[in-house]
Amino acid sequence: MVDILTITAILIGFYVAWNIGANDAANSMATSYGSRALTLKQIIIVASVLEFLGASLFGYRVTYTVAKGIVPIDMLNHELVVLGALSALISAGFWITVATYYRLPISTTHSIVGAMLGFGLAAVSQRYIELEQIKWYVLLKIVLSWIISPLLGALMAFLTFMLIRVLLLEKFRTEKVEGVFRYLQVLTACYVAFAHGSNDVANAVGPIVAIIGCKSTPYWVLVLGGLGIAVGVATWGYRVIETVGKNITELTYTRGFSAEFATATTVLIASSLGMPVSTTHTIVGSVIGVGLAGGLASVNLRVVYKIVLSWIVTVPIAAALTISIYTVFVAFV
Repeated sequence: MVDILTITAILIGFYVAWNIGANDAANSMATSYGSRALTLKQIIIVASVLEFLGASLFGYRVTYTVAKGIVPIDMLNHELVVLGALSALISAGFWITVATYYRLPISTTHSIVGAMLGFGLAAVSQRYIELEQIKWYVLLKIVLSWIISPLLGALMAFLTFMLIRVLLLEKFRTEKVEGVFRYLQVLTACYVAFAHGSNDVANAVGPIVAIIGCKSTPYWVLVLGGLGIAVGVATWGYRVIETVGKNITELTYTRGFSAEFATATTVLIASSLGMPVSTTHTIVGSVIGVGLAGGLASVNLRVVYKIVLSWIVTVPIAAALTISIYTVFVAFV
């Protein structure tokens, strides 16, 4: 039974990775689309390759945090871990699919962390573990990183753009400067795609690592997640790109470069520390940061409000879905 569930979890993990690519493609490439530095076809090719490389080469640290850093799975029997992690994957994947359909750039990190928390709470309700045994300190650090990352991204993007404005835009012909930054933005888009793959692959494969019970992340798991993300980018990634790339603020090449540079730097720092930050939060914060450089009126606050609202509801929805699915599994399996 467990073997069948494990295979099922691997397939659903691939589905979650596909969802991450479909929704979070906007995180790495939307600004390039908004500034017209790359065409949609070019975006799909570049993002697919760089997301895969980031996931397969640098995704192991955050995967461990998602797999074992929230719920004390070592205190549960393996069958319950399989059922709980499978429930988390299903609920996170379903919610991301719904959000992508409505073109909302939600945090896939929120989705899986909320889902794993739901698994922990369900285990508490069944008295397999105590409430205090959930690793609240780790969860608090993750939540704080979600708050800090968009603020840090916004600040870094604002300062980067202001530096470009003072040193270049006010001293040289704007068209010439923007022309140079068109090519630089392609490089930073690749930087963001690689950083995103390294951090967010854990959202899909972390529960798989918990299921197979490995002490370290097998390389084939990272490859599976990276491949799923790449397929998601190529097939459904266009839906959220316009929301982030065009609907928040007007983006030029220098603004897009600033937002992407700030996002990638913030996310890679988090990945090196093993923290599953939200790339969505960071890129949206960075885009808002460069928008604010032109004044508050240049930021579409209505779109920002819808995005932030979707962020707020993601954790409780993912947790509630996991609790429901897990309860059904335990009753019938």
